[in-house]
Amino acid sequence: MSDGHPLGPTREPLRALIVDDEPIARRGLRRLLSRRDDVRVVGECRNGADAVRHIRDDPPDVVLLDVQMPGLDGFGVVRAVGADHMPIVVFVTAFDEFAVRAFEVAAVDYVVKPFSDERFAQAMERAVARHEDWRAAAVYRRLLAALAQTVDRRAPNTPPAPQPGDAAARLLVTVGARSIVVPVDEIVHIDADDYCVVVYTTTGARHVMRESLADLERRLDAARFLRIHRSTIVRLSAVRALQRSPSGAVVVVLSDGARLPVSRGRRDAVTAALGAAR
Repeated sequence: MSDGHPLGPTREPLRALIVDDEPIARRGLRRLLSRRDDVRVVGECRNGADAVRHIRDDPPDVVLLDVQMPGLDGFGVVRAVGADHMPIVVFVTAFDEFAVRAFEVAAVDYVVKPFSDERFAQAMERAVARHEDWRAAAVYRRLLAALAQTVDRRAPNTPPAPQPGDAAARLLVTVGARSIVVPVDEIVHIDADDYCVVVYTTTGARHVMRESLADLERRLDAARFLRIHRSTIVRLSAVRALQRSPSGAVVVVLSDGARLPVSRGRRDAVTAALGAAR
């Protein structure tokens, strides 16, 4: 394959697991995936319990997951495996009323049956792109760890290298044909934008990342970053004011002048985090 990412070539096709209780649906998904050389089907499951076992025993890269199945449904699969341990998820279902819940559990896409070949291809492109971003981030973390170990050998008093699972000190974002590093200290706020996030910085830059807001929130330091709305995270030190309207609506004013609404369910957490009076 040709180079598909600035940090290196795509090595292997994505390993895909199909989970659907309808045999016809499973055959249709397998047929569509067979047309791609960047995805390989490694298994099929006809219920949620089988899917949980397969994901735990032999984790795929992406799961095409039906929502409504007898017994354990698609959301039950995510809960059983754990959101932090789930592969990339593309929900494929006949019911569109679950879309909001799907993105709350960080699904990369939500495809409603019946769908066109083009719509399915779009979902898989997003899954492939997400996997490439994850792989690039993993390469970057390993590079940082290797550099830190080299520094440690030269300067014994250097603080230890960050370990996997620690809060991110920087983000890797794609700009054109290259990837650049954005220190989290430069982040002012982050907004969800369809299937991506937009990172706003103190330099006035605006970077788009192919990552869900929920995934990114888990990587940030909760003592420094706070989710104020379903679609917004702010850096606490960038908040300059908290304003309330006569109707009770709350807005945070940031150092870059942005005015962002605080959802009703998060107002107490925001005022507590900022040390404001309730």
